[in-house]
Amino acid sequence: MPLLQLAWASLRNRRATALLTIFTIAVSVALLLGVERLRTEAKASFASTIAGTDLVVGARSGAVNLLLYSVFRIGNATNNIRWESYEKLAADPRVAWTIPLSLGDSHRGYRVLGTDGNYFTHYHYGRNQPLRLAQGRPFNDVFEVVLGAEVAKALHYRLGDKVVLAHGVATISLTEHSDHPFTVVGILAPTGTPVDRTLHIPLSGMTALHLDWRGGLPGPSLSDAEVRRRDLTPQDLTAALVGLKSRVATFAVQRAVNEYRGEPLLAILPGVALQELWGLLGTAEQALLVMSLCVVLTGLVGMLTALLASLNERRREMAILRSVGAQPRHLFGLLLAEALTLTLAGCLAGLALLYGAIALGRPWLLAEYGLALPLDWPSLYDGQLLGGILLAALVLGCIPAWRGCRQALTDGLSVRL
Repeated sequence: MPLLQLAWASLRNRRATALLTIFTIAVSVALLLGVERLRTEAKASFASTIAGTDLVVGARSGAVNLLLYSVFRIGNATNNIRWESYEKLAADPRVAWTIPLSLGDSHRGYRVLGTDGNYFTHYHYGRNQPLRLAQGRPFNDVFEVVLGAEVAKALHYRLGDKVVLAHGVATISLTEHSDHPFTVVGILAPTGTPVDRTLHIPLSGMTALHLDWRGGLPGPSLSDAEVRRRDLTPQDLTAALVGLKSRVATFAVQRAVNEYRGEPLLAILPGVALQELWGLLGTAEQALLVMSLCVVLTGLVGMLTALLASLNERRREMAILRSVGAQPRHLFGLLLAEALTLTLAGCLAGLALLYGAIALGRPWLLAEYGLALPLDWPSLYDGQLLGGILLAALVLGCIPAWRGCRQALTDGLSVRL
């Protein structure tokens, strides 16, 4: 205890340098733990994009590709599935509900999704949270659209506004469906998922947009009244989300879909596909962690530099301690205690800085990126990281402690001109 008190008194005499060192370590620790928490929460947010769905069904391709375009609206389908195949799947007695998904159009860079009322009833995200409308109602007419929260906010749309959709998914499209504008009837509450960046229209609306198209090109325009008189049953879909009456039947239904003879289909378990996706991104995760550790190492090297630089100024102090009976091991312990005190203070300050930043930035992160950073106690992994930092400080602190012990008594008492 006297050694720690002496170390603390010594640091107080050099408070400016000590505070700067503590600040450097605090920023490094806050950055390391902050990046780790953001990485963990981003992974959890990615995994919580869809919940309560047992299977995702689409044309046969890769599991990750199917997950990306059907759930995350990234990329495009290699092929569609026929409407008849979807009807047979929905009629399976083991299936409780299905959500049809039809992609292909866009609006100012945001994807358009054709679906039906089951989407608003059965689509869940996060911890099995249902979709909630912040304004308006779900669509019930051919040319009505429900906007995701980010679409409405970014494009400043309100209920009753007219929206013209474009063919294809390019940010700038030269082919617009200007003859059939959609009316905004609902705006969804923020979810922090791709739902926020999606325009939702009925399947009949998606079909109506392309009734007058031939060979991928627009033909003579049809009026809204003429469109409504036509059969608007879709011919195909991009994918479908499936909920089962019993999860015991999951693998049986998956096998039945994968062995379907009508056309090549693929059924995937969202959780399994997500694990495969994160396996592909594992290298990037490790690189991010290594970069954060390098920042912490930089902070510890700064502490080492400060202690080494102070040794020349403290030669007289060391000599006086030796002259009053301090042994080399006492000096070694003193300098090592200073290094550990600086690091421990930096870790505590880093935790305070991290939690302060989370408290201030939490609403913004939730609104802009859908990341809900919890203000809970440090995890076991955080404790392991902090323990590793203290251990690294102990090792690095041995360098100035060893050099301080080697300084001679007469060297410290001599006067240098």
